[in-house]
Amino acid sequence: MNEFIEQKIIEAVRKLLTVKVNELLADLIFFILPIEFGNYTGNEIVTPNIALSTCERTEKERIIRTDAYSLTITFNLPETQESELYCYAYSCTVGKAIHDNPTLDGVVDKAVITGKKYIFPKKPNCGEGYGLAITLRLTAGEVF
Repeated sequence: MNEFIEQKIIEAVRKLLTVKVNELLADLIFFILPIEFGNYTGNEIVTPNIALSTCERTEKERIIRTDAYSLTITFNLPETQESELYCYAYSCTVGKAIHDNPTLDGVVDKAVITGKKYIFPKKPNCGEGYGLAITLRLTAGEVF
């Protein structure tokens, strides 16, 4: 089966989150909701959104024919006493997982975290949730 590089990147990120990040979360001294993908409802798991787009390449990347992508992983969490802790835990574990596996098991040449944005409710108990957006820059050689 022929897969596009974009599909491979998204699947590699999902695997990184559901395997490596969940392992790191399980090693913590306190319970953090695990990450899963699918049609789940309820508050026992977290399902982050993954958005992939191409981004501007450097001159070097154009010369050596390397594609550049921007990937954003967004966690939306309900407002609870632990939500802020969850944001920091997901941020830390995703960062460690990317640091330990910067090629996403050989799918990309390099993955680097370029930003983390923590989103907090403007007023306590107003119904707005917490959030975390992690932005990565990925480079991958041409597949043709």
